[in-house]
Amino acid sequence: LQEDPTLERHFKGHRDAVTSADFSPNSKYLATGSADKTLMIWSLAPKARAFRLVGHQDAVTGVQFSPSGALVASSSKDRTVRLWTPSMKGESTVFKAHTAAVRSVAFSYDGHQLVTASDDKSVKVWSVHRQCFVYSLNQHADWVRCARFSPDGRLIASCGDDKSVRLWDTATKHCINCFTECGSSATFVNFNSSGTCIASSGSDSSLKIWDLRTNKLIQHYQVHSSGINSFSFHPSNNYLISCSSDSTIKIMELLEGRLIYTLHGHKGAVITVAFSRAGDLFSSGGADRQVLLWRTNFDRKPYQDVLQQHSQRSTPDPPPHLSDIHPRAPHLHHPQRGWICVKWRTRHVKQRILCPEDVLTVNTVVK
Repeated sequence: LQEDPTLERHFKGHRDAVTSADFSPNSKYLATGSADKTLMIWSLAPKARAFRLVGHQDAVTGVQFSPSGALVASSSKDRTVRLWTPSMKGESTVFKAHTAAVRSVAFSYDGHQLVTASDDKSVKVWSVHRQCFVYSLNQHADWVRCARFSPDGRLIASCGDDKSVRLWDTATKHCINCFTECGSSATFVNFNSSGTCIASSGSDSSLKIWDLRTNKLIQHYQVHSSGINSFSFHPSNNYLISCSSDSTIKIMELLEGRLIYTLHGHKGAVITVAFSRAGDLFSSGGADRQVLLWRTNFDRKPYQDVLQQHSQRSTPDPPPHLSDIHPRAPHLHHPQRGWICVKWRTRHVKQRILCPEDVLTVNTVVK
């Protein structure tokens, strides 16, 4: 069934929970950060080696490729941000960023700036080329969990443990809106690709979407049974994936506002999900140290066609949920070396499991 998401590959190499993930702009690489203090750069080409980038002194909390793909930014609980050259040399530049753990890092869409969020209750903006601090945003009353630029660079959205989502004007440096309907700690925030909406997730398992043209809450999903850790908009803005401490990944169809898939593949909390820039792939990482690569598939057909094909299916979940996706045996949490076959509904997928000895460790050279 081509419209269902399928598990493509499984990467094993991190020694602790996988906390963040991002695809390179050309979708040839996947960067992941981990509580094991390292970054991994995975090549999506068959049988290619991965690079482990070593330099942070504490858990890596965020990772993102620059728009050009030439740099990777990472944030860490060690209070620093690093800019890496994703190569065998593994060179990095260090920003002494905050006075407490840095929870997220993100590039502006032109690649000229970085925005960081920290437990010191501040959001900071940095110049990438001058490698220096530019300004700080300081109205949060508790730890700031996440901050992101809008696609046009005019706004920054941030969220945190003060149960608020704030919208900032990058020209005036003023907070121009504060959404307080969160009800719990807000764990993640981001803009859709057109910049017309922002979504935020919460530790209370809720996911909310606001229309910035009207400043109104337009969608509210309560589909997970535990806190949501991350989410990602599909580039078409028609879909959104979220991940949770309930061990599942959920896929929402945003045009009609309904849950369409629940993906099972991780053992324990799923901490990060991310679509590729083209939307044809997405990745997930979790407390089980695993990185899973999925092929989207459901974006190939109009949503109504997908819905019609699913109309005769039975499912243990109440409507409007369409389908639960479970990886077939052998279970991915029993590591094997070499090639295995995974039965996926009516198809067989041949995949290679990368073991730690397939990973090349790169010790960073700090400029």
